[in-house]
Amino acid sequence: VQLQASGGGLVQAGGSLRLSCAASGRIFNINDMGWYRQAPGKQREMVASITSGGRTAYTDSVKGRFTISRDSAKNTVYLQMNSLKPEDTAVYYCNAKVQSTVWSMVDNYWGQGTEVTVSS
Repeated sequence: VQLQASGGGLVQAGGSLRLSCAASGRIFNINDMGWYRQAPGKQREMVASITSGGRTAYTDSVKGRFTISRDSAKNTVYLQMNSLKPEDTAVYYCNAKVQSTVWSMVDNYWGQGTEVTVSS
């Protein structure tokens, strides 16, 4: 299973970006999908997550500004980021909990990371 993230870039404060992450490979079912980020010198933190049923969760600092969604038919998760702030600058990683076959356990997979830089 591979996760391919895209959509990062440089944006001014107050701007918007949309991240995408597509899962490919041997996939029977995808449970939770999510986005994490890691800023320089800091630990990786959960930004947003979404269950297979569409239930979402966000870290407090992005509530009201970021929206996570998924297209299960495309095995893709999105993160719409609005009203971006310099403190949102980080490498963003997508995550998916994937069951490869009907007999498999659920494994945890990570994308390669996409960089988001917000200038003040």
